[in-house]
Formats: sequence, structure tokens, C-alpha cells
Amino acid sequence: MLALLYDIHGNLVALEEVLKDAEAAGADAYLLGGDFASFSPWPRETIERLRELPNTTWIRGNGERWLREPPRDRPEVMAAFQELDAGLGTYEGLLYSLQAQFEQDGVLYVHGSPLSDVESFPPEPGPDDERMLNGVRDKTIVFGHSHQQFRRPGPNGTTLINPGSVGMPLDGDVRAAYALRGDAGEFEFRRVEYDIERVAQAWEKVGGDFGKFAAQRVRRGSD
Repeated sequence: MLALLYDIHGNLVALEEVLKDAEAAGADAYLLGGDFASFSPWPRETIERLRELPNTTWIRGNGERWLREPPRDRPEVMAAFQELDAGLGTYEGLLYSLQAQFEQDGVLYVHGSPLSDVESFPPEPGPDDERMLNGVRDKTIVFGHSHQQFRRPGPNGTTLINPGSVGMPLDGDVRAAYALRGDAGEFEFRRVEYDIERVAQAWEKVGGDFGKFAAQRVRRGSD
């Protein structure tokens, strides 16, 4: 059974609870979908914990790409980069070099969409869906980035699945989110409780406007 872990954002507390839940459910392999730990309360600790897992497949998120390709068109992100340390040390190069996509058994795993790691399908069908498919047809596409757990049909025979965010859900449910893919190909959404206040306070200790913003997200489960 494959556990799909996306958008952890250095929330080691939530990650540990998710891993316990996944192991109890029978997970023996892990798809790690990007945005792991940059600029977070537990950056190196999160990466080191993920590296301990068996049978892992890693894909890069925008958070890892931005380590070497900072988004100069996003002044609010650049400001956060200037006031905070990514905290990843020698892991930066490794994370930046990860693959952007992975395909197995008719399922395409990406961070945001087949088109971009910063554009993600919304919960409801939208006019940009086909553009973001970037020519992909007749596949199941698993993606993250928006931190919203949902499943729906997409254009051109596709199925769109967002496992949600382990470390910073934004769908109104504060519990950590992930998904399982069974050996027969079925997907199951999971939610797990964790010590939210501990993590929010850790974000506040990170400091700066970004730390305050992240703490608010964790407490609310939304922006």
C-alpha cells in the first residue's frame, strides 16, 4: 500500500502522527509530493525523518525549486526569503535536483499540475483545467500545492486527486491530510489529529511575517 504525503511544510509533529496512521493502515511505500520543509520550524528534522522511510519516491515541489530559482515575481515570497533561513543546509542541492513528475501504473504524480508546480487544479471544475493538463489524457493525476483534499473528474478522461496537506491544510479541516493507494489501485483519503497549538507556536518562533502567517494557517485550516 502506497501512502501519498504532500505539502508537509516542516510540520514534524503532524508528519509523525500521519506516519503512525499510515503504518497502522498497512502502508509499505511512500510517495513524497514536494514542499517538504523549507523555511519551517523543523526543516532538517523533517527531511531526515522522511529519509528514514522505506520504499520512497520523491518529487520536487515549488518550495524545493525556489531554493535555487527564487520567484522574483513574488515580492512577498522574496521578502520571506530575505528574513528567514531555509534551514536545510546540505540538503538544498539534493532537494532541488529531485524529479518534477513520476508515473506508475497509469497514475501521474506531480506537485501542482502537469504544466507547473505553482498552478494547481481547484476543487471545482474551472476554465484552466485543460490548460494545466498540458496535453495529458486518460490518466489519474495526483497533485498537491493547494493544500485541499478532494477528488473529481477532469477533462479528457482524467481523474484529479489531491491528497491534501500533511502540514498545513487549507480546506477548513485543521487535521493533517494524506491519502493511501491500495494494491488494487483504489484511493482512500485520511485525516489525522495532531497537536496544532504546539506547531502554531513553533511557527511563531520562526519569526517574521511568514511565521505569523503560517501559524494562523495551522490554527484555522484556511487563509
